[in-house]
Amino acid sequence: MRVTVAPASRALWIAEDDLDDRLLLEDAFREARVSVPLRFADDGEALLDALRGWANGKDPVVPALVLMDLNMPLLDGHETLQQLKADPRLRHIPVVMLTTSHAPHDVERSYAFGASSFISKPVTFEGLVELADTLNQYWLRTVRLP
Repeated sequence: MRVTVAPASRALWIAEDDLDDRLLLEDAFREARVSVPLRFADDGEALLDALRGWANGKDPVVPALVLMDLNMPLLDGHETLQQLKADPRLRHIPVVMLTTSHAPHDVERSYAFGASSFISKPVTFEGLVELADTLNQYWLRTVRLP
């Protein structure tokens, strides 16, 4: 398990096990000029460990938003989401499921487990940049988060 850490007062966490997808997301957020640092977790366990560390005061960086893939090793996105939302110290963190799935049952389960949004990954890099800009504008600039 590897967690990438960048210093800042707020960060956007991305739980994604595929290195190519992580690099594309990093490039898309850079292209969209998102100023909030990105932190990556390779799997659901690494994400939960990092967020629990923050909740226990081991990390001063506030998780502003979590983007979570569904298909990850150890804990998949739904299992990770369930555990995150069951923890009173973490349940307020907005979680956007970002996945290749278009399956109605994945959408329904995500919302049932407490996801803030469900987004199918764009198929083009331009679409990914547009999505990064939209997420930035809404979740990091418009919405008032705790």
